[in-house]
Amino acid sequence: MTKFSKAFWVANSVELLERLAYYAVFIVLTIYLSNVWGFSDVESGLISGTFSALLYLLPTLVGAYADKIGFRTSIIIAFALLTIGYFGLGIFPTMFENAGLVSYGAGTGEGMFSSFFQERGLVTFGHDTEFTGLLDSSQRWSIVPILLLIVIGGAFIKSVISGTVARETTESTRARGFAIFYMMVNIGAFTGKTVVDPLRKSLGDIGLVYLNYFSASMTLLALVAVYFFYQSSNVSGQGKTFSDIFKALVKVCKNGRLIALILIVSGFWMVQQQMYATMPKYVIRLVGQEASPGWIANVNPLVVFLLVNLVTTVMQKRSALASMTVGMFIIPISACIMAGGSLMGNDLLFGTIHPVTFMMIVGIAFQALAECFISPRFLEYFSLQAPKGEEGLYLGFSHLHSFVSSLLAFGISGFLLQKYCPDPKGFSTPEAYAAATENAHYIWVFFFGIGLVSAIALVIYGKITRKMDAKKAELEAEKAEMA
Repeated sequence: MTKFSKAFWVANSVELLERLAYYAVFIVLTIYLSNVWGFSDVESGLISGTFSALLYLLPTLVGAYADKIGFRTSIIIAFALLTIGYFGLGIFPTMFENAGLVSYGAGTGEGMFSSFFQERGLVTFGHDTEFTGLLDSSQRWSIVPILLLIVIGGAFIKSVISGTVARETTESTRARGFAIFYMMVNIGAFTGKTVVDPLRKSLGDIGLVYLNYFSASMTLLALVAVYFFYQSSNVSGQGKTFSDIFKALVKVCKNGRLIALILIVSGFWMVQQQMYATMPKYVIRLVGQEASPGWIANVNPLVVFLLVNLVTTVMQKRSALASMTVGMFIIPISACIMAGGSLMGNDLLFGTIHPVTFMMIVGIAFQALAECFISPRFLEYFSLQAPKGEEGLYLGFSHLHSFVSSLLAFGISGFLLQKYCPDPKGFSTPEAYAAATENAHYIWVFFFGIGLVSAIALVIYGKITRKMDAKKAELEAEKAEMA
């Protein structure tokens, strides 16, 4: 531990808190938007998708500004914005309820937090959320500036924390430094998701509101830690200008080979992002309020943690494209597995677990396995597509696939949920809802198609690019002979 600076450890600690806060909110963001703000599945999908997409696009742009004003100032701005944003997600619904626009349900009063709130008279259990004006009010769209605060704060964090790790390590400690960084990211992501289900089960929709106060408390704690303990060796005034970044983006977009790769890999991430876009609403609607989407989602980082080193070792003698292709063909299999859950009836498997839950866990495990084949090798292959000497410039836009996939994945998910697995509140009887969700598995069949087309496209891409490279090598050899 003494090999790393104080700034390194502070940065990694607050990164853990930020990831904890973010994933606690993001795993149920579509549910929160529908149940608390009254947005439809389509609307909540589009809002969530835009939110996620901007979080991948803005860090490169914000990073240029962070370099100019200094890392300490940037990280203080980041956590201040995040704290205000998360508090806003909790305060505004409370204001709506006080104004008589909505009355939030608190569930049945069963759960680990229920007695605490019941004894103090903070919550009245046994009723569902009732909208009494919010659905027709333009005040619903006040969610947009609140989410923008979180997006901008998150963009600063993505650029500054990883930059701090790079600047606060030496050549001999950098590998271990980034290993610690990614460990903190995964611990935060795992822990954040575990908070969600107990709170939601105990307090219903009110729990979704209180969850934001929890996230705000985490980022406020991080803000205090940064203010008192963080002092980076970073010198302000370095880095690229906005003009440099814009020119680089234009240059990347003109590279047809690179854009084709981004669009193909976006297909994988469109399926992968259904863990956040579709899965939470899907399992709660088909299994019931006792479902635990937060724990189900945690299967992904657990499997990646256990298998990524093994998969990388097994595939180390194969090309990056070969490894990515294996992962691309695993991802449609995961969608098929998820589709099977709703076709197996409602009888519990092994006497304890609902078929939808079980097949979702297995499907997400396959998604994580696919990620082990793709993620570690994608940056390697992506950098090879960049012109010599410009790898760093191009890698700055290596997450464009996440920007594209977020916009498409969440938007499509909203339409599919509304059509094949709608909100049960709109149905008067269980029989009517069973009929409405008879084809809920079609959602996963659709994403199976996206995954399969993407996998085939990557095979074709590989063949075409190999021919292009071989032809280019022949021309260069001929020129060398002529010279």
